[in-house]
Amino acid sequence: MSVTRLFGASVKRREDPRLITGRGAYTDDIKLPGMLHMAVLRSPYGHARIKAIDTAKAKAHPGVRAVYTGADLLGRMNPIPCAWLIPDSDLKVPAYHALAKDTVRFTGDGVAMVIADDPATARDALDLIDVDYEPLPVVTSQEQAAATGAPQLHDDAPGNLAFHWKFAHGDVDAAFRDAEVVVKHRFVQQRLVPNAMEPRSAVASWNPGAEELLIYNTTQNPHIARFLTAVTTSIPENKIRYIARDVGGGFGSKIPFYPGDALAVFASKDLGLPVKWTEDRRENYVATIHGRDQITEVEMAAKRDGTMTGLRVKALSNMGAYLSTAAPGVPTWLFALIVPGCYTIQNYACDVFGYFTNTTPTDAYRGAGRPEAAFLIERMADLLAAEVKMDPVEIRRKNFIPADAFPYTTAGTLSYDSGNYQAALDKALAMVDYAGLRQKQAELRQQGRYLGIGLSTYVEVCGLAPSAAAGAMGFQGGLWEPATVRVLATGKVVVLTGTNPHGQGEETTFAQMVGDMLGVPVEDVDVVHGDTGAIPMGWGTYGSRTTAVGGTAIYKATVKVIEKAKKLAAHLLEASPDDLEFEQGSFRVKGSPGKAKTIQEIALMANVAWNMPEGMEPGLEESTFHDPTNFTFPFGTHICVVEVDADTGEVKIERYIAVDDVGVVINPMIVDGQVHGGVAQGIGQALYEHAIYDEGGNLITGSMMDYTVPNATQIPTIETARTETPCPHNLTGVKGVGETGTIASTQAVVNAVVDALSPLGISDIEMPLTPERVWRAMRAAQASAAPTGQP
Repeated sequence: MSVTRLFGASVKRREDPRLITGRGAYTDDIKLPGMLHMAVLRSPYGHARIKAIDTAKAKAHPGVRAVYTGADLLGRMNPIPCAWLIPDSDLKVPAYHALAKDTVRFTGDGVAMVIADDPATARDALDLIDVDYEPLPVVTSQEQAAATGAPQLHDDAPGNLAFHWKFAHGDVDAAFRDAEVVVKHRFVQQRLVPNAMEPRSAVASWNPGAEELLIYNTTQNPHIARFLTAVTTSIPENKIRYIARDVGGGFGSKIPFYPGDALAVFASKDLGLPVKWTEDRRENYVATIHGRDQITEVEMAAKRDGTMTGLRVKALSNMGAYLSTAAPGVPTWLFALIVPGCYTIQNYACDVFGYFTNTTPTDAYRGAGRPEAAFLIERMADLLAAEVKMDPVEIRRKNFIPADAFPYTTAGTLSYDSGNYQAALDKALAMVDYAGLRQKQAELRQQGRYLGIGLSTYVEVCGLAPSAAAGAMGFQGGLWEPATVRVLATGKVVVLTGTNPHGQGEETTFAQMVGDMLGVPVEDVDVVHGDTGAIPMGWGTYGSRTTAVGGTAIYKATVKVIEKAKKLAAHLLEASPDDLEFEQGSFRVKGSPGKAKTIQEIALMANVAWNMPEGMEPGLEESTFHDPTNFTFPFGTHICVVEVDADTGEVKIERYIAVDDVGVVINPMIVDGQVHGGVAQGIGQALYEHAIYDEGGNLITGSMMDYTVPNATQIPTIETARTETPCPHNLTGVKGVGETGTIASTQAVVNAVVDALSPLGISDIEMPLTPERVWRAMRAAQASAAPTGQP
């Protein structure tokens, strides 16, 4: 009889019905008896000294329970910690106070907070706080911050330098000395706003009698948030419970521990009542982290035949006013080690300088360092192809790591576990009909039309772990994951995971995996996450690690459940465990199919414990931990086809092909959805999005009226396909897909636009490629090409 497996099936997401019908429990939905509301007064200046704060009118306002300033927190709250202390970089970590003590350093820096009976009263009272500011000189870009005589943000960070991190492998000097071709370029990764659908929120409830804290929070990593809360507030970690079951997206912006979280805890403990804080969208834009903001100067050494031989990178990263939770690791370890990409370059050096500026702190944004690296190497591949007059496809083929070379140690010292880059490229080329498309491009150019084809052959490092690597990189924690699989007496299954899905779909995919292994319906498996009271530990969801690490822990725990159940079944069937086979949820005696026990029958007996083998403990529950031996390395080829309007500079995406290899796929529909979302964000960076500050440090793209997030009409149909190269070092073979689309897509779009405009001599346009920027580049190129005296 043919049986349809759950593993590998496009099962609809189980979490969606409650979320799209308003039955989810987001943090702002939480209402507790006696709950008060918090609002934060934020600095309107990019840099200023606080001369005086008068809170008398705000305190006297009806409905206001308390007003706090930075002075009220001194000695009662520790600074907000940075949790990634990169070694050997002369790292400077200036104090980041939840409310500014004497100086504000970015527009949005917290100055005071009001606790009131309702949100409107709290916000109204903010207007009654009188702050006397002395404006100070402002610096908003890393290049400005690095300049001699630039305004200084912190006394303990001379020259605004947060760190200087170096990496080198091979003989880089020899590679450039012997190079037949050297290609140089400067790239700008503009600053981006993550724009999660749900803004940040916290509901803190202090129990004075038990001296315990319960906090509902929009976090991607509840256990890390619990630890950082303990560090900041001095409340013992065992007295803190975090709940983050439904989180409305994060894209990395909900990894950090924020001042708002700590302030809600402080106020609740001080007043003895629950306190809720939920930011509005404007507050989200200035006070939640930003992403990217990196300037790189790149040199590539090569032979005239297109062989890449060396790479030299200097990166300037804008860290914002303070170091956010994981900020130092993003432009260093997460960026630099993967820069060589899919290619056999073995001579590579990278210098990364992090600078403080009067801007919102930056941290991980979907991809976190990997998009910057993939953009850099894929744009350089196209520039080299143009220099040596090779097709962009052929330059890649020539330099790919061969499929038979894995595992392969790169110039970034990463050990790529598996890959077949050629297969993914060939599949994408066939889908787009590359030869036919090049012919069409030539025909359209004869008509004065600008059709472009952009490639991105990427590899990413994800499945963040192992813990030993985390320690070596300065990450102040582990990266293992626990799991518990519990089969109840009724045969229903509870899965506990330390990861914290917030839109990725693991409530479904984890249930599919366990249901498939145990032979129970997916509806009978409940995946519990986001509650530190139910789950002893976990390191959270980021870096596309949830399924590769947390899922493997669940797989191992389920195997242990089956092993115990098999011993109990053998006892009940009076057979040897070696004589049993387990299939479709039943243990059967080999050769005697009539002698069988279902997993539900075994679960009932295990829980009532009426007839157990000697020495077997009651219950059918197993726990395990998984700490991987390596990262995982998804890869693929994305191809973007665009046409650029000759008169307006508008870019229209005609086709978008995404061929990804994410290892073994549990749910194809969910994988496609993750790719679609990631590609949309990558297109957003390529064409639309840009967080811009004026000279005074004001974020002038501080709302969706000014910051362009692409809508459905601006995203093309995304044609997806896959190759499958299993991860060899975890039991499921999965690799991770959450960041794939973002890492792969931006350079595919930019390469396509540059390819379209190459007849004009255009080799690069700074992102975002808005119609105005493209139009100006086209007009400048046409003007420079025109004979003297002609327009």
